[in-house]
Amino acid sequence: MTAPKTPGWLDWCPAPATPDFRLPPGTVDAHCHVFGPQARFPFAPERKYTPCDASRDQLFALRDHLGVSRNVIVQATCHGADNSAMVDAVRAAGGRTRGVATVRPDVGAAELRELDAAGVRGVRFNFVKRLVDAAPHEALRTIAKKIAPLGWHIVLYFEAADLPELEAFFGSLPTPLVIDHLGRPDVTRPVDGPEFTRFLGFAGSHDVWVKVSCPERLTVTGPPALDGERHAYTDVVPFARRVVDEFPDRVLWGTDWPHPNLRHHMPDDGLLVDHVRHLADTPEARRKLLVDNPMRLYWPGETA
Repeated sequence: MTAPKTPGWLDWCPAPATPDFRLPPGTVDAHCHVFGPQARFPFAPERKYTPCDASRDQLFALRDHLGVSRNVIVQATCHGADNSAMVDAVRAAGGRTRGVATVRPDVGAAELRELDAAGVRGVRFNFVKRLVDAAPHEALRTIAKKIAPLGWHIVLYFEAADLPELEAFFGSLPTPLVIDHLGRPDVTRPVDGPEFTRFLGFAGSHDVWVKVSCPERLTVTGPPALDGERHAYTDVVPFARRVVDEFPDRVLWGTDWPHPNLRHHMPDDGLLVDHVRHLADTPEARRKLLVDNPMRLYWPGETA
């Protein structure tokens, strides 16, 4: 028996627009998810939300519609540490997809080797308090030590306001770090203000990559990527542009499909592609963001 969706859940856009912006060949969507299908891959009992289904085949159909070549599927919190749905999708993609897993501190070497063989290249540490219970730092440090020999990285999801209490721990981790969604800045504050400047300082002083993703989560004034709007989320653009300008070789982009836990609107994924051209304004910058950087991190030694 399947569980009903969380009340007020917004399903993903079923008929996204065709983007005006043509993505360069080899583009990687470096942040997306799969949910279930619940009947085949049950959600974790400890989850904080119950989403709609969002299968691997639906993700791959979106990939092809948008003109994306490859995906990085990040384990969704609704599946906890059961990576079965994510791994199934990665394996089904025939080398065109990599995965980011969630594991527990007692994970064994054999399981890690199996995940690595499947195409997993990192683990995610989630510090967003509405999504997960508090994670003990020592438990996470144990995981980091286990994955470091594999050459994996750690994906960090946190709120900007929590960085001061977390950055010493983050800086002590023995792997490269990938930060989700610009570190979730408050875009009503100045882009050159102390909060975002501190984030940039942290990124600049460590082995850090930053995803310029999820403007739909960060925006306050919009306009949303709906109804043909090709200049969406203008309040987020200065923050993403600053990251792209300061770290051109360590930025990544992703759709965040199927956009879990949105409350105000569900963006059109085709219009989110059009948003990319406002973040990087030259062909070279766009190629680094969309192709060269994610290939170097997830498919080192391969060509797009």
